[in-house]
Amino acid sequence: MLKILVAECKLEISTFNPTPTHYEDFDVLYGPEILHRHRRAHHEIGGALSVWDARPDIELVPTYSACSHTSGGTLAARDWQRIAEEFLGALRQAPPVDAAYFSLHGAMAAANEDDPEGYLLQEARQILGERIPIVASYDLHGILTERMVQHTDAFVCFHTYPHVDLFQTGERAGRVLLRILDGEVRPVTAKVFIPALVRGDELITATGLIGHAVRAAQEIERSAGGISAGLMWGNPFTDVSALGTNAFAITDDDPARAEREALRLADLFWQHHEQMQVPLTSLDEALRLAIERVKGTTILVDAADAPSSGAPGDSNAILKGLLTQGYAGEALIPIVDPAAARAAFAAGVGKTVRTRVGGAFDSGRHQPVEVVGRVQMLSDGHFKPESPGDRWDSGDTAVLRVGSITLIVTSRAVSLHDRSLFYAHGQDPAKFDLVVVKSPHCQHHMFKDWAARYINVDAPGSTSANLRSLGHTRCPRPIFPLDEGVTFTPQVKLFRRQRS
Repeated sequence: MLKILVAECKLEISTFNPTPTHYEDFDVLYGPEILHRHRRAHHEIGGALSVWDARPDIELVPTYSACSHTSGGTLAARDWQRIAEEFLGALRQAPPVDAAYFSLHGAMAAANEDDPEGYLLQEARQILGERIPIVASYDLHGILTERMVQHTDAFVCFHTYPHVDLFQTGERAGRVLLRILDGEVRPVTAKVFIPALVRGDELITATGLIGHAVRAAQEIERSAGGISAGLMWGNPFTDVSALGTNAFAITDDDPARAEREALRLADLFWQHHEQMQVPLTSLDEALRLAIERVKGTTILVDAADAPSSGAPGDSNAILKGLLTQGYAGEALIPIVDPAAARAAFAAGVGKTVRTRVGGAFDSGRHQPVEVVGRVQMLSDGHFKPESPGDRWDSGDTAVLRVGSITLIVTSRAVSLHDRSLFYAHGQDPAKFDLVVVKSPHCQHHMFKDWAARYINVDAPGSTSANLRSLGHTRCPRPIFPLDEGVTFTPQVKLFRRQRS
């Protein structure tokens, strides 16, 4: 029997979110619990399991999984230390194995470690030995460091944005690991760093200009001698020393081809990088457009406060503007504010509550606003998402009716890249005149396909697409779009592991 070790550690952070992420913000699983969870969830490990289940000669050795509930602020030093010790301790306790698969994110950062994924892989290699093949999978928003490449034999990343290929990415990782185990391939990796931070609709792989490069990467993977290829354009809100975009190609024992393909992918990306910025509408103009009501629903995209990108979800910027201007239409707005949720629970359903809302975490950007609302619904915040995955938990959650505005007030942040928070609390976005969506991009059918207007708002927040407003201090410079006149002179770095 071939024994494959399985482990997972996933968190995406925004350096500009002032509230740290802690150990309690993770779901932590050990041993067989990991397999049980991922045989239900349609994520990366589940995809890998579907490949290995077809092989009777494979025995799985699940060890440790720590997955954050959603993205957040920088991981606190003590909490990172605990997770790292638990992760590596589980590897040390595992029996000898023939290979290892790690499901990682790539845009994790701690107060005392810029490159947690690279550290875990480096230490895992020390524990598991140089002989065995290690394959990892990453989010394309991961920051691909040299240490991450040095300590793996191969890796794969998502090809789609919005991310709809989590399961397929796991399948690809599972197949790559088997090809290495079976002696079919000897991977060599070429990596090209690109000085660019990008956001916007052109990164939607189905319709945007990024699709040219992504389809080229997929063609490389399907070709004879191709193992893996892709673009990891990083999370521009994770301000660390290696932040930027990376193109990579992994081939079977062909460094010259790996180099050519990585350079080709980098060039396809750079050709269009200036168009990979989202056009933003000022907050004042967005409010003016919202008040000039049209038939159908106006979507105000507040991606500056997107929990899925690392923001706390507590912005009241649009809410405050609507209240100030006496907005009379039917509006639907999500916001994270544990104290406001507690006040609603204390009042009870059907009662009127006076409370302050907003700025619960990012008080430097958002000051609370006092509201008086009727409590329409209370829930424990447990619900099933539209997106792949298990149940989500927004904590104690209240639906407040403030004039014509419906607030969904949660106690903890959840990803808002689908409509499940709204649906779970009895609200159909299509029945409102205005909906605030706190996600940079959702699948088109969620909102964009049916909305009358879809406006990307330049609001304050720790995940603002107005990147120059954030104050990067650690990433490489010069870099687009933080600096003017950025040039790109491609340089390839090659990596090949020697295994006895």
